[in-house]
Amino acid sequence: MTAAPDEPLRTLEQQVGKGLSWSLVNTLAGRLGSFLAGIVIARIVAPEDFGVYAVALVVLNLLLSMNELGVSVALVRHPGSVAAIAPTVTTLAIVTSAALFIASWFAAEPFAAAMGVPEATGIVRLMSVAVLIDGVASVPVALLTRAFMQAKRMQIDVIAFVVSTPVTILLALSGQGAWSLAWGAIVGNLVTGVLSLAWAPARYRPGFDRVIAGRMLRFGLPLAGASLLLLALVNVDFVVVGRILGTAELGLYLLAFNLSTWPMTLVTAAVRRVTTAMFARLHERGDGRQGFREALYLVLALGALLSALLAAYAEGIVTFLYGDRWAAAALAVPALVILSLGRMLVELSYDYLVAVGRTVGNAWLHAAWLVAVVPALVFGATSFGIQGVAWAHALVVLVLVVPGIGILLHRAGTRVRYLAADLLLPLLGAAGVLLSAWLVKSLLPPGFLLLAVGGVTGFAIYALITGRKFIRTVRSLLGARPAGLGNEPA
Repeated sequence: MTAAPDEPLRTLEQQVGKGLSWSLVNTLAGRLGSFLAGIVIARIVAPEDFGVYAVALVVLNLLLSMNELGVSVALVRHPGSVAAIAPTVTTLAIVTSAALFIASWFAAEPFAAAMGVPEATGIVRLMSVAVLIDGVASVPVALLTRAFMQAKRMQIDVIAFVVSTPVTILLALSGQGAWSLAWGAIVGNLVTGVLSLAWAPARYRPGFDRVIAGRMLRFGLPLAGASLLLLALVNVDFVVVGRILGTAELGLYLLAFNLSTWPMTLVTAAVRRVTTAMFARLHERGDGRQGFREALYLVLALGALLSALLAAYAEGIVTFLYGDRWAAAALAVPALVILSLGRMLVELSYDYLVAVGRTVGNAWLHAAWLVAVVPALVFGATSFGIQGVAWAHALVVLVLVVPGIGILLHRAGTRVRYLAADLLLPLLGAAGVLLSAWLVKSLLPPGFLLLAVGGVTGFAIYALITGRKFIRTVRSLLGARPAGLGNEPA
């Protein structure tokens, strides 16, 4: 085992600031690359091929949510040295990933048949290889996250993208359809796994301690359960669409879903690479609630802007970027951005609740969410197609999930009324964006000029409403006081 010092001498704010900056750059660069590659691939691959790939993606997402049983998160939040627990966590991660890979190999054929897409069997099996890679790399990735080594994470992601994207495009051009998407994903995962192992700040061989394993599983299993339920929630719609509406509609829905998650992947994905470690350290020194409040405001403020722009200009964005044959996908985007915003709230709250040791309530909320959403999705699909599926998601989030996460945060000692008050300005800003979009679309014809003018106008209006408070909050979170949202009373 080779190790680096566990606690750098820099202050927490400096670590968070540097880690968050690199994470944001990484996410922006990665999303820009994926965005450009996605445009090229969507103009080569038919919606039906995207539908077949979506079946394999459902399986992979569910498997990854169960992989390593949530125990790698314990490394991120563990106070002090992780040398005593890392070997056991490594063993648990590798064993569970191998078991899940074997199970998915044999379950691929009946699952694809049940989805009505038997031709997806081979692709499901290929995509399952990513589970093995993820299990082996989970501890190195957790150590990179714990050390706020987001510059290394960026290098890893850029290299993986540069290697995997040409593979996907060349295979797509040769007529491989859904297989091109699957092979590109596996190549990217393999590169990420190898580089994470090579560049992790410490390396641990597998080992096993029964007492440590029990402690890790008691911590991790509720997380894995909540993650599985969350991934089931955002994948059950693909099952419903594929089974009821067919592969072509499933391909359209996949594109709409991916488009609607741009705000989440641009904002939340970057922030979540540092939040679990950040919240845990802040909680140890008594600043946890204020840090969570500020982080949540920043995430939802950015998310509200991007979501409002996507909802307002969905049709123009889809047809301009992907072509007219994908136009029907735009119908689902406005409702799906509501789901995306709800997931931002849930996922950042999840990180905070994990950091303060409140993991069980998450699983119960996700279970209730799943029970409520399945019949709603079926009704939406049979009655209104992919647009109905999207609105079913949105309504369940608004009626059940947002109040539910508020209850969990309240029980963890968070003053929810302050969180709600913080969101008034972003909501007002989003309303301004939607109003400006109505005006711009009434004056300009569809096309690039409409999107450019609409985007600039919407951003300017939103910044005018929320900008000063947003800047104060950023400075506060990174250690420049006074607090941007005002300190909560003790």
